[in-house]
Amino acid sequence: MLEELDAFLLVDKPAGIAFSTVVKTVKRKFNLVKVGHGGSLETAASGLLVLLINDANKYAGDIMSADRVYSGTMQLGLSTDTGDVHGRAVAAPAPGAAPDAAALAKALEEFRGDVFLTEPRFCAVRREGAADYEIADTGEHAPSLVHIWKFTVGGLSGTALPFEVSATKGLIVRALAGEFGKALGCGAALASCRRVKVGRFDVEDAIKFADLLELENGDFAGCTIPLAKALR
Repeated sequence: MLEELDAFLLVDKPAGIAFSTVVKTVKRKFNLVKVGHGGSLETAASGLLVLLINDANKYAGDIMSADRVYSGTMQLGLSTDTGDVHGRAVAAPAPGAAPDAAALAKALEEFRGDVFLTEPRFCAVRREGAADYEIADTGEHAPSLVHIWKFTVGGLSGTALPFEVSATKGLIVRALAGEFGKALGCGAALASCRRVKVGRFDVEDAIKFADLLELENGDFAGCTIPLAKALR
């Protein structure tokens, strides 16, 4: 009986869907009493969303305070008001050659350890059923302190720069991309972002949201992680 199910559910959220839509859909489809989450995930991002079923909500604080790991791609030569490619361009690309390995390494050093980042005032949102993103004004944000454990980049392909970052809670990846672009001197905007880990939970163990929609009620419990197992 699902009303007696106390468990964690790992969902692989696709890009373009609000995390709140995933939460509401799971609660409605499986007729659950209470569904919470262990940390939001921006609409434009894909990846791991930890849902808390019934009494698992008692541990929301533990999940929300866990470290996170993200991977993705930044587009160099572009700066926007949202920090990602869905925003409005606010600065023209700086002239000159693409940054070399030495320039990338120097910029990366600025974003390891304790770092103050400010979430952009504007955010790209996508209303349910809408074909494209729109820009929302979220007001001015105060700088927040995060600790970045690891920040690496891959090989540059054109203007696309792959990256991976591991940090404490509260990291706004598009803010990191924007500031990293400033440090490089050429601008950068987040092109894609995927959350791959939250604490010890991994997206590899998550069920895709599309598969969840096809799931029968009787099979739902088998996709969850019971509290006794999750808290070992």
